[in-house]
Amino acid sequence: MSLLTGRTFSHPLGVQLYTVRNVINKDPDNILRQIAEIGYREVELGRGDIAKLGPVLKKYNLKPVSCHIEGGYITGKWGSGPAAPSWKDAVAEAKQAGVEYMVMAYIPPPDRGGPDVIHKLADKMNEAAAEANAAGLQFAYHNHAFEFAGEKGSRPIDILLSEFQKQKIGLEMDVFWVSVAGNDPVQMLHDLKGRVPLVHLKDKAKDAPVMYAENVKRDAFKEVGNGSLDFAAVLKAAEAAGVKHYFVEQDQTPGDPIASLRTSYENLHKIDA
Repeated sequence: MSLLTGRTFSHPLGVQLYTVRNVINKDPDNILRQIAEIGYREVELGRGDIAKLGPVLKKYNLKPVSCHIEGGYITGKWGSGPAAPSWKDAVAEAKQAGVEYMVMAYIPPPDRGGPDVIHKLADKMNEAAAEANAAGLQFAYHNHAFEFAGEKGSRPIDILLSEFQKQKIGLEMDVFWVSVAGNDPVQMLHDLKGRVPLVHLKDKAKDAPVMYAENVKRDAFKEVGNGSLDFAAVLKAAEAAGVKHYFVEQDQTPGDPIASLRTSYENLHKIDA
């Protein structure tokens, strides 16, 4: 981590509320109050939490910039549970809540496949994005590690980025998963200038192995600045690439997730960005 030597990180910071998923339902008022007191100003939440958390977010001046959507909206598969509202209703709900971005968060393993499957998923996302755009909302796709498996040029990430209509779909780049898959998030931000409106900031343990699955060890996740990623370089590349919103996320924390969020916030403001 490059410590303060000049201009520091100045963008509004957000929290992906998945970080506090195990505690927020017990006392959302207290958790969101603590997040705001740390200094965070924006949040990314799940679509299903918009109605429940909206009033509390407003109370603490936390802006719901984006929401992750259920994969069923894209795949058409809802498992054994009831289907969510129509995509049109979901878009209307997000717009009413003041959300700017709807994000396809994850493609479950059963819904993945070869190039034909990925091409079809990209087509479906283009269609969903067009409807969101028509309502004044943006659409983005959030990466994990599986998208980087295979020969460069024919990997899922390559197919998706090639098939996505640039004016309709952006990438929410998760720098941790890019690195877990053996790629350099700084270079990827450079290569995708103008196509990455959102980033997830999370750090990676030094000894985390390269892999193309999500079942990394719990202690692979580190607070920003406490791991192996060069966040001074990441933040500079993100700004140069035109990133608009920055969300701290830590899928697993060693203890209190609020303490980890505080550490990441403090470390980010010590970096020469």
